[in-house]
Amino acid sequence: QVQLVESGGGLVQAGGALRLSCAASGTTFNPNLMGWYRQAPGKQRELVAIIPSNGDTNYADSVKGRFTISRDNTKNTVYLQMNSLKPEDTAVYYCNAIFFSVNYWGQGTQVTVSS
Repeated sequence: QVQLVESGGGLVQAGGALRLSCAASGTTFNPNLMGWYRQAPGKQRELVAIIPSNGDTNYADSVKGRFTISRDNTKNTVYLQMNSLKPEDTAVYYCNAIFFSVNYWGQGTQVTVSS
């Protein structure tokens, strides 16, 4: 059974930085695509960044230039480096991975950015 476990969330001041990690377990195969989504209270879940197995990346406009997604295929882990954090980045961040056309989700990690 594939399981995604996120870590690295927390409370930071505006302008600070956090690094989220998501490790996939229960499989020896690398995900075809991994990514991060977030959901703020009262809002729908939105895409933050994605990265396929070839290393290409795509970002939401709101985080371009501030966030960096990367993956380590030897560890089946995806990272999200978040710099210059803003209060509007406050949300639960969810890891997503696609294995053979099947979507898997982590349970989420809370990121709170104070003014």
